[in-house]
Amino acid sequence: MTEVVISPTGWVADQARVYEESGGTKGTTIQGAPCLLLDYRGRKSGQWRRTVLIYGRDGDDLLIVASYGGSDQHPLWYLNLEANPDVRLRVGTERFTARAETLSPEDKARVWDSLVELFPPYAEYRRKTSRDIPVVRLVRTDG
Repeated sequence: MTEVVISPTGWVADQARVYEESGGTKGTTIQGAPCLLLDYRGRKSGQWRRTVLIYGRDGDDLLIVASYGGSDQHPLWYLNLEANPDVRLRVGTERFTARAETLSPEDKARVWDSLVELFPPYAEYRRKTSRDIPVVRLVRTDG
């Protein structure tokens, strides 16, 4: 497998290592919400990078929120997904590829309340910023 650079954020790096090294049996939640490992390609470097993100579900698809804690800027992983939407995921013990697509305003409105129910801080993050917080659909592309 191609080398992956793990997030420089301390707790994210620690959790990503535990998640991966356990084969997806440990480190699979953040504050009680389910999380996944997202491997994505850097838009400038082309290098694979990894972060840990909370996810929800919409049918067979997974949803991730580019909240960045309510920052006025998009998280870097989101900017990279816009440039390179083909990603690799670990969800629990399963690894697979997916394609990322930002939800339309209508789809986002439809799923937002379920995402806030999953992780209540999203509501506060939305109030903290004038930035439109994107929600990204991850559609499985293998098997």
